[in-house]
Amino acid sequence: MPDFRIMNRATQARDATGHTPPSRQRRQAAPLDTQPAPQGDAMSRHTPPLTRRTFLGVAAGAIVSIGLPGTFMVLADPAWSATEKKFRKDGRPRIPPGQAPIEYIPDMGGTPGKATTTNWQLRIHGEVNKPVTLSFQDFLEFEQVDTTCDIHCVTGWTLLDSTWTGVRLSTLVEHAQPAISKGFLVIEAARGYTTSIPLTEAAKPDAILAYRLFGKPLPAENGAPVRAVVPDRYFYKSAKWVEGLKIVSKDEPGFWETRGYSNSADPWKEERH
Repeated sequence: MPDFRIMNRATQARDATGHTPPSRQRRQAAPLDTQPAPQGDAMSRHTPPLTRRTFLGVAAGAIVSIGLPGTFMVLADPAWSATEKKFRKDGRPRIPPGQAPIEYIPDMGGTPGKATTTNWQLRIHGEVNKPVTLSFQDFLEFEQVDTTCDIHCVTGWTLLDSTWTGVRLSTLVEHAQPAISKGFLVIEAARGYTTSIPLTEAAKPDAILAYRLFGKPLPAENGAPVRAVVPDRYFYKSAKWVEGLKIVSKDEPGFWETRGYSNSADPWKEERH
């Protein structure tokens, strides 16, 4: 099995808000691992999903550009073929339809928050009986979990076997004593970015707030000090630079969802928009 890592280097010029300049957005869908400030321009409509032919037009293992924001290290064809034949415990394929496995993800930018581990706070609020604000040290006192999962971007890549450390979303939600049994979790991030998932999705054991990646502190460009990891949804549901969790009975679609991207975002159903 290849050693999958997220690479931390910028590959494309961006304006002051962290957006790719409009002149470079012509073929760009949602950013790969980025979340723009709400006041930024909306991205163009989703481009067709990546295909084996797109990737294997160059030598396997080469860094290639495919018109999306950044470049990718592609799995060799034998490794790709072997992975395509593998299934999850729930019977679904590890690589969802329209996805292509990659080894390396360059930093895709975005506009980080200003919080560090010394001043970061997590506000858990909404329809709860015990609203609470946690410091980073408070956060570390909850049960810690390690999870290895596959993550899937709406633009068509899949990273296999990514390893994260953090606290389960369900643990944090339960700590605030929800006043409702059915509803949604709004994940609030720096600079007003939001996304939402059903509480049933937040209850899954591999849905976490993470602060470590591959055993090392989460890099700032990948969402430090804390980011969401929601493996069974396209990756724009895994908000970076998380600052709040809001429990609500009525859904509140977030930044990308109000700009044409799917609110359910199921990779196996290709719910991209």
